[in-house]
Amino acid sequence: MGTTAGSAFNTETLRRGVEGQSAAALLSLYADDAELRVIDHNTQPSSPKVLHGRDEIALMLEDVYGRDMTHKLEECIVQGDRAAYSESCRYADGVRVLAESMITLRDGKIVEQTLIQAWDE
Repeated sequence: MGTTAGSAFNTETLRRGVEGQSAAALLSLYADDAELRVIDHNTQPSSPKVLHGRDEIALMLEDVYGRDMTHKLEECIVQGDRAAYSESCRYADGVRVLAESMITLRDGKIVEQTLIQAWDE
C-alpha cells in the first residue's frame, strides 16, 4: 500500500470509497478538473465516454451507486502518482460487473482515470 507523497490516497482510502455505497465518498477522491474515460461494450475504445470534471463524474457515480448492487475493491496497487485497481460488482439479481482502472494522481486526488468494464449479458 503506497501513497503519493504528502497525500492520504492509499488502498484503504480507495476501498472506503468503492465499498462505501456512497457516491459522495468516492467522488471525494477526484480533483475538480479530473477526467474519466469509460470503455465498455457500448463505448468502445475508438469512441469512449469521456467525463470532464467532478460535476460530470458525480452524475455517473450517483447513477451507479443509486442501483441495488454491491461493490468490492479486489486489487489495488499505488506507486507514486499512479494507481491501478480491480473492482467487482454484483446486482441484486446476480448480474456481475468487472471493472479495471488505471489512474493518475495529483496531490493525492485522481486527475485521470481510464475505466474498462464488462458485465454479464
